[in-house]
Amino acid sequence: MGTTIALVVFDDFTDLDLFLPWDLLNRVRLVGGRDDWQVKIVGTEATHVSQAGLRIPTTGFVEEAVDADAVLFTSGPRVPALIEDGRYMNRFSLSPERQLIGSMCSGALFLAKLGLLTGMEATTYPTRRKLLASMGAKVVDRGFVENGNVATAAGCLAGQDLSAWIIRTLADQAMVDSVIDSVLPVEQMVITK
Repeated sequence: MGTTIALVVFDDFTDLDLFLPWDLLNRVRLVGGRDDWQVKIVGTEATHVSQAGLRIPTTGFVEEAVDADAVLFTSGPRVPALIEDGRYMNRFSLSPERQLIGSMCSGALFLAKLGLLTGMEATTYPTRRKLLASMGAKVVDRGFVENGNVATAAGCLAGQDLSAWIIRTLADQAMVDSVIDSVLPVEQMVITK
């Protein structure tokens, strides 16, 4: 049985919030030789358009997140409206008891709306701090916050920490090291020495 990670997108998602984890998480298969490792992009349509205007195909629908071993929510300017859309939010039936559930920047609002951050430390993009706090999270100024099987990251490059958390939990630290080593500037790489 394999490992599946679902990356949740929607129109106007933040590009780097998808593409950095997409690349790093896929390196488990590409660099680490894990043929049982699958990364999916899930949405509500066959394609979604990023904030920068890039149209990308999805590989599944958001309802498939229920079966994933890990689910990551991207961010973007439409998140506040999406969390108020009951029909959209009801499409997610997630379980932190059996899944890793994480978010990038304003994606933390999805986790809060799903009741996963109440009374817990969490981080988000600075412009969404007040809204996240009003939803019951204890907002902290850190790039990455882990609460067991739930994690939040803030600042697009914190996607590296979020991806490493998933890889470490679902594979191991050695795989994290191999994946990160494969993207370092060449003078810092261990694999080439």
